[in-house]
Amino acid sequence: MTAATKSYTAPLVAPPMKVIEEWIDYNGHMNMAFYNTVFDKAVDALFMDVGISEDYVTKELASVFTAEIHVTYAQELSLHDPIKVTCQLLDFDAKRIHMFLEMYHAEEGYLAATMEQIGIHVSMESRRSAVMPDWVLAELQALKDAHKDLPIKPQVGRVIGIPKKSAGATSA
Repeated sequence: MTAATKSYTAPLVAPPMKVIEEWIDYNGHMNMAFYNTVFDKAVDALFMDVGISEDYVTKELASVFTAEIHVTYAQELSLHDPIKVTCQLLDFDAKRIHMFLEMYHAEEGYLAATMEQIGIHVSMESRRSAVMPDWVLAELQALKDAHKDLPIKPQVGRVIGIPKKSAGATSA
């Protein structure tokens, strides 16, 4: 593996965004689909930081595809609300990247949503998983080293389900 070419912040902060009118649903807040859009744009920014950009896809004939995500929604965002997304690299191996993102109201500071994601490095020729180049692994190691002291948030590894009530309890 080669040495990383840059140093990283902990956590990474994606470029700022703002809730636009097209993202508002009939409930008067940002629709859940657009939380995914915002997180996707933030992941793209993280990948660009480590060198996995549109140029990478063309030159390396490889990319990172999303294998799994888990989104939690904590508080609403409304029209024109400014958004800040932080990105934390949790782990990686030769073919996978595990990250955690938090979305905040950029002015009021409250947590709006989180996303945990596993990405798979893929050959664009075979459309199958493929080992990342050494230079990408070096960048990911530098990023992981920068993030090693960040706390692991309670949403990481969370399992979805309805907790079972004790015997004799009634359903909601």
